[in-house]
Amino acid sequence: MRRFIVTAAIAAAIALVPRPQPAHAQGGDARYEKATFAGGCFWCMEPPFDELPGVISTTSGYTGGQKKNPTYEEVSAGGTGHAESVEVVFDPAKVTYQQLLDVFWKNVDPLTADRQFCDIGSQYRSAIFYHSDEQKRLAVASKKAIEDSGRFKQPIVTEIVPASAFYRAEEYHQDYYKKNPIRFKYYKYGCGRAKRLEQLWGK
Repeated sequence: MRRFIVTAAIAAAIALVPRPQPAHAQGGDARYEKATFAGGCFWCMEPPFDELPGVISTTSGYTGGQKKNPTYEEVSAGGTGHAESVEVVFDPAKVTYQQLLDVFWKNVDPLTADRQFCDIGSQYRSAIFYHSDEQKRLAVASKKAIEDSGRFKQPIVTEIVPASAFYRAEEYHQDYYKKNPIRFKYYKYGCGRAKRLEQLWGK
């Protein structure tokens, strides 16, 4: 679902920007690790992670598909196999992967396949893309804990799959909630995201 119409001037400017390459950990700092999550609109997935002490950066992008260097238009139209995602670079000495998982689950609808709130299609699926065996172990355990809790009668459909090439989204998508706070708030509430998350997880 297209969330706004890019003006001709902005579109022309974007066309001049070189296509991004697969992302790597910021600065190559060995102290930092990466985590990658998909939870529908990537605009809405950046803020909850940015609030965590120990998170170095969040980057909106595309992953999980086959097409190299996809554009927003291609991903949002479907067919690339990619999902809108966020790559989180974090300092494990200050924030654990388990804490990131806790934030992830509380910000997605894990009961709906190929959709998150008003955005429909596999490009808006919820997924955890693990970067190591330990991340996989923790992700699987966290999913099982929710299933065993009895909170939901429906099955958890969130994917847990290996991380693959991550492509940074166009610059106007980065930190969208900071650049366009009014539009962001309108989208978040208009899409039903805030209301549904409260129904699922409480206030």
